[in-house]
Amino acid sequence: MASRGPGRPNGALAALKLRVSKPACLARRQPFARLLTSHVKESEPACLTRGNPSTRPMGHNDAAQQQRTGVNLRASKPNSQAAGLVRGKPLTRRRASQVSTGAYEAPREQQQQPPVVHATSASTRSYKPTLTVPLTIHRFPSLEPVSLERWSVRHLYLPLRRDLLHLAVVYEGDKTRQGSASSKNRWEVHGSHRKLHPQKGLGRARVGSKQSPLRRGGGKSFGPHPRDFSTKLNRKVYDKAWRTALSYRYRQGQLIVCEDGMELSMPTDFTILAKRDFLKDGLRESYIQKYMTGVLHAMHLGRPNRRTLFITSDHRHWLFEAMSLVPRQGRVLGLDDVDVKDLLETGNVVMERGVLRAMIEQHDSDLQSDIVIHGERRAGPPLGKEILGISSEYRPVL
Repeated sequence: MASRGPGRPNGALAALKLRVSKPACLARRQPFARLLTSHVKESEPACLTRGNPSTRPMGHNDAAQQQRTGVNLRASKPNSQAAGLVRGKPLTRRRASQVSTGAYEAPREQQQQPPVVHATSASTRSYKPTLTVPLTIHRFPSLEPVSLERWSVRHLYLPLRRDLLHLAVVYEGDKTRQGSASSKNRWEVHGSHRKLHPQKGLGRARVGSKQSPLRRGGGKSFGPHPRDFSTKLNRKVYDKAWRTALSYRYRQGQLIVCEDGMELSMPTDFTILAKRDFLKDGLRESYIQKYMTGVLHAMHLGRPNRRTLFITSDHRHWLFEAMSLVPRQGRVLGLDDVDVKDLLETGNVVMERGVLRAMIEQHDSDLQSDIVIHGERRAGPPLGKEILGISSEYRPVL
């Protein structure tokens, strides 16, 4: 056998070479979409398979053959739409996973939309917001109802705003601080500022002047000085905090409004004993204390029902004296001495009708407008208006 040169194929070996299929591990990988389409084609009818040349789609080679031979291949293609066999979109990887798992959703046009319910004019007209709240006026100290008034919700029915109440309480606390603490630093202490003894030669520690903060009687380092602790708060915010505190008491049923002139009437036997000078050596104070405690218990007020705050427009002699003897039951304040914190501290608040009107009039700046229209400014809602009451001729004279 003649030797063959490098790179020259052996004809005998080429003729005897067997065509052996490649193993599966060396086979060319096919795209996932082609594998899926092959599985789908297995379930298709025979008229749509690859072997039927009359039904398969015309490719590039078919178009070239048509141009060469002049035969219209599309004319011989059956109408698949008439037979009800229409090819859909190609089955991609994402769509195949949705179909297999059942998570495929129909197009938005085919999805059933929920019905839209429109509000009718009758339903919108029937809604009427609450604008006023009732307020009962009582007689003191029996707390017998006398009349019924109508007050605006912006006066006595505001929602609870803890942030506004906190700002108001902090503002009042900072405003009441005196800030009068004062101390002297080393330059304000009286005396000479000379060095007490030489730096060296005595074997003692080095010292400076006697005003040093390290020595007794010296100045104070970073000591307090008179200052103003008051802070600023918008007027409208503070006024709304006032009415929020009143609204909170009204919602809780802890706001009791009585007629003007809320005074404590003493019994007849006390007057007789006081005129005859029998109440001595603390008997008078003990009598008033016991009587006031009984009155509070009869009104379901006082310490068993939490302490009570009485607010009057003027000084009431007997009421102020009696409450000063029972400090654990509550206290009494004038209108000018009341703050937001006082309205929140005690369990119940008893005030005169005139006091309530004065509080609302003083703290309604956020309800009024500074814009002048036709020479007038917009005022706040009207104050309490009586809607039901007992005539003055039927009221008993105390």
